[in-house]
Amino acid sequence: MKRTEALERILESGVVAVVRFHDPEPLVEALSALAEGGITVAEVTLTVPHALEVIRTARQRLGERVLLGAGTVLDPEAAGAALLAGAEFIVAPTVNVEVIRLCRRYDKVVMPGAFTPTEILTAWEAGADIVKVFPAHVLGPEFCRALRGPFPHIRLMPTGGVDLRTLGDYLAAGAACVGVGSQLLEPAVLAMRQWDRLTALARQYVHAVQHARQRPRG
Repeated sequence: MKRTEALERILESGVVAVVRFHDPEPLVEALSALAEGGITVAEVTLTVPHALEVIRTARQRLGERVLLGAGTVLDPEAAGAALLAGAEFIVAPTVNVEVIRLCRRYDKVVMPGAFTPTEILTAWEAGADIVKVFPAHVLGPEFCRALRGPFPHIRLMPTGGVDLRTLGDYLAAGAACVGVGSQLLEPAVLAMRQWDRLTALARQYVHAVQHARQRPRG
């Protein structure tokens, strides 16, 4: 998939599910349950045991039903391995310019993580498609709103602690999308394979995005 197509899909979705769990076995089913609920963009973090195999298997079973990425990517070697496994986008917790360059070279979406205005601008100028503001809960929606003044052109994805209660506030503050982890993929739900519950929760997040986008920004 071309980078522009993947980016459009991410922005349209509004939510990137952050898939992190100690057991890789249920994760392909979890991704399917998310898609059933309308969340079709997800990153599998490389902290998951055998994460590349999860990505590879999910691509085989789910096809383009889910846009799959790799998260917690720390270096270009890991980024390259994830792309070879089938990841269509790369998410990182920090700004690594070499990771950004590799993704641009292969026409893939890249979302480095940043915490300060300087890091955010550095990531964007290096070629980031979206800058992941992490950890978002430390800064809150008002930080995103404040950044719109000097950086109205930079797409931001708050990640870390975002939930149904705060999602709308981040989008109203100017975020292009949000990353949601354990607040969506609850560890107990994954452990118990409660796919109906996961699908229902995904629908709530989809509805929250739709509702938030009807609110005026500012």
